[in-house]
Formats: sequence, structure tokens, C-alpha cells
Amino acid sequence: MTTRVMVGGADRVDLPAVLYRGGRLYCPAQPGATALLVRAGRIAWLGLDADAPRADVVVELGGAVVTPAFVDAHVHATDTGLVLSGLGLSGVRSADELLDRLAGFAAGLPAEAVVLGHGWDESTWRRPVPPDARRLSVAAGGRRVYLSQASIHSALVSSALVSSAMLAAAPGLSADGDGWVRGEEHHAVRAVAFGSLGSAQRAAAQRAALSAAAGLGIAAVHECGGPGTSSEADFTGVLALSGDGLPEVYGYWGELLGAARARELGAVAAGGDLYADGALGSRTAFVSQPYSDGGGCGTAFLDAGQVAAHLVDCVGSGLQGGFHAIGDAAVAAVADGFALAAGEVGVERLRAGRHRVEHVEMVDKRVIAAFVEFGVVASVQPAFDRLWGGESQMYAARLGVGRSLASNPFAALHGVGVPLAFGSDSPVTPLDPWGTVRAAVSHFNPSSRLGVRSAFAAHTRGGWRALPPGVVQTSQEGVLALGAAATFAVWSAPAGVSADGLPVLVADDPALRGPADPTPLPRCLRTVSRGREIFVASDLGEPVGVR
Repeated sequence: MTTRVMVGGADRVDLPAVLYRGGRLYCPAQPGATALLVRAGRIAWLGLDADAPRADVVVELGGAVVTPAFVDAHVHATDTGLVLSGLGLSGVRSADELLDRLAGFAAGLPAEAVVLGHGWDESTWRRPVPPDARRLSVAAGGRRVYLSQASIHSALVSSALVSSAMLAAAPGLSADGDGWVRGEEHHAVRAVAFGSLGSAQRAAAQRAALSAAAGLGIAAVHECGGPGTSSEADFTGVLALSGDGLPEVYGYWGELLGAARARELGAVAAGGDLYADGALGSRTAFVSQPYSDGGGCGTAFLDAGQVAAHLVDCVGSGLQGGFHAIGDAAVAAVADGFALAAGEVGVERLRAGRHRVEHVEMVDKRVIAAFVEFGVVASVQPAFDRLWGGESQMYAARLGVGRSLASNPFAALHGVGVPLAFGSDSPVTPLDPWGTVRAAVSHFNPSSRLGVRSAFAAHTRGGWRALPPGVVQTSQEGVLALGAAATFAVWSAPAGVSADGLPVLVADDPALRGPADPTPLPRCLRTVSRGREIFVASDLGEPVGVR
């Protein structure tokens, strides 16, 4: 009873029919189901253990919870893998601690290496002044240094790396600066730093990131690349790993008027990190009112006319388009661009592309209405609010408390029908799907919170529906249903299971709820992608075997 399974047009392997039984299935259409049969990469049967059909292999679930697997709608695989295996700086709380961490890591590297690190966030330091280029060079023993800030929109770099970037024809760079590069200077230095990676190191980082995702119940990711973010070789390398015992990878290439190039590279869309602005952490997000702690309104990389031209290019090429937009002025420019494009190609043709905008952190009612009118998908990251929102964290320092609490308005978007797709923007925030769901449920601003089921749907079905039309059959993805793709995850739920069948994520005591909720999150035991197990926890026993 074996069936040859076809995924993405490639003949994979002969897979046995597998019965998973003895679980608690999150299956609203068939509540009470405890078992499912997988055949030919699809769910061939759902029901009670006692009624289960015969199968080649039986997997005993032992009361574990089974849900659709997660989709992370915005990741950077190479950066993520480098953080997992390299110099992580998210926990440092001072310049001196950063230098100590840098010195210890760099000492084990060859003299010619570029030291790559990520995650420092000066807004969490008592004295928020990062070390300059000279101190970085000394700590690294003269090696070239690139340390991206948590937002990945700026970095600390050594004088030697700046000199390398200058030699690579990056005008305007100075080797005598403070070592904190932003905007176009950052893009130039980043390209030099990541260009130093060998192909083996790059592939190992990508595989490490995707393996980590599988171990967290993530069966598909949207890889966001483009000029200033990653090289074409980096991007195509990640795509080549898709489904190879790992999560599926769907590529978004963010290059202005780059629909043809996106298609050539194997991307499903010409969007993702096509920057309309920067980030709040580096004060490069484009806002309508000046930053509270630094003056200025950030940086606009695209205007409405450029947005419209890109969308028209995408419509003409039959590709989904999209943009990175965080500040309210940037998101408004993108919305105005949609209106201009609709005037040229028509509203219905524009809506048919299911175009999307990444992040959408600051948005007003007018822009939300435009998203509804033009069928825009909002690809958002709830962990941003958990890490930087509220009254006393980085957003409050940058924007003031009022704008901080108004940011990331998930409920306002969801409430009027804007499709939501959740992601991590890893390594900006960690791969952490249940943490992401809880962040949306526990937003600092209660009026922006989602219910657990809505938040879970945004991180499962939402990720599939955010893909371009025709890439997958969305009605058969992200659900446990007869005939649907057998893409699911199995969980231990230490806090128990709620009445609706999902693991408990928030405390019973309302006083404990919020971004710091102590409720233990589920642990992934298995991840299955189209019938193939891409992750099995090391402490699980073997299946019952062939019957």
C-alpha cells in the first residue's frame, strides 16, 4: 500500500500509508477526532481511533495535540542560520558586554575572516551608546566586523570593513565614522560582509535555519530577499533547499520594477523586502511626525508613483507584488500607489494579484480602507509589539507612548477583513510560532488583541493564503480536513488544551496575561509536510511499524 507522491512537480519518494492515532486533533469540522490517516501526501481519513482503517505504519500520539503546521510569512534564512550558529547579541545590555562577546567569538576565527553577529538593541541599554569602529576593531583583533542591529536596518562595522566597502565602490562611506551605518551605506557594507561567506558556510547556515523551523512546527516559510537584503546566489540557494526534508520555501524578491528578474530567480512574487522605508529601531522608518528621541522623520525610499509603477509591472507580468512599509508616511505612500495603479489597470485586476505589504506597523483608518478596497494582504510580526511596544520600551522612546500603543493594530485590520499572515522576520525576532500567536493575543494595547483562534489562523492558513494566486490550492492548505494536504504538527501542551481544541497559551489569572505571560508554550514533537515527517523529537519512540 505505497503511493508515489508528487510535490512541486518533482517525483519524491514512495511513502507508506500512515495512521496517526491517540491524539487530540484541532479539527473544528470534526470535533472529537483522535486519529487521521495519511495517504499520497493527503489526509485520507479522520475520525475516532476505534474506527480507524488499516495502514502500513501506525504512529501512537499518546494524547498529544495535532494542529495544522505553521507558516512563517517573512524570514531571512541565511541570517537566521548564522545567528543560530554564530555570534548572537540579543542579550547584551551594554557596549562593554558587546565588546567582550565580540572578542571571545572573534578569537576563534581566522585573521582574514569577517566577524558576523546580530541582535544588539541599544534601546535596552542603560547608556544607549554603541562602541565605535575603532573599539570594534580592537576587540576583534583587527578582523573585519559586521554586527547588525535587531532590526537588520543598521549595523556596527569596523574601520577595516568600511575600507573594504569603499574599495567596492560604495561612495560616501568614511572609515573614520562612529561605525554605525544606516540606509544606503548599510546596504553597501552588508553586501561586502555577506559576500565574504563561502558557499559551504552559506548553505550550512540556510539548512540550519530551515531545520530549526521544522523543529518548531513550521512547514513552510516565505524567504524575503532582494538588493540590499541578500544576493541572488544567496536567494536561489535557499530556494534550492525547499522540501528537501525541510520546510517548503517560497521566495519573495524585492527589487523595484523587478518582476521579470523575480521570475527568473524562481521567486513566486516581486515583493517582500522592497523597501518603502527603513525601521523604527534605526529611526529610518518614514513617519509623518518627527521621532520623539532624535528628530527627523526617517527615510522614504519609494514614492507613490514608484509604488504604482511596480504594481503595474507586476500585474503585466502576472506576479504578486509587495512592499516593506513600517512608518505611517511610508504605508500611506504605498496605499496611494495602489490607488494610482488601480487607475491604470483597474481595481479588479489589481485585487486579483493579492498583493501584500510587509510589517504595516503604523496605519490609520484611511489606509486600512485602501487595503480593503485593493485586496491587500498584511504580512505582520506580532513579536515586534512584545519586544518593543507598550509604554516603556523602544517604540515609546522613538514615537511617544500614544503612537507606540497605536502601532501594530491587528484587531483593526482583522476586523474589517484585511487578510493577515504572521511571520517572525527572523532573525529580527526569533522563530517562535506559538510565541507569535500569544503576542497577538496579548498585545500591549487590549484594543489591538486578537482571539486565539484568529491569531492561530493567521499563522497557518494566513500564510498559505498570502501566497500568490495559483501557487497552492488554498482551500486544501492549513486545515485538518478530508482531502487536505497532510501538513501538520504534533505538540505536547504543558498548560493543557482549551475547549476549542488549541493548546492553552495564556494564564487563567487576568493579572498575569500580557506580553510577559508565564504560561508554558507547546513543544513540537513531530512536523509533517505533505505526508513526510520533516522533524521528529529525539525522545520519541519508533512507529508501531508495518501491519
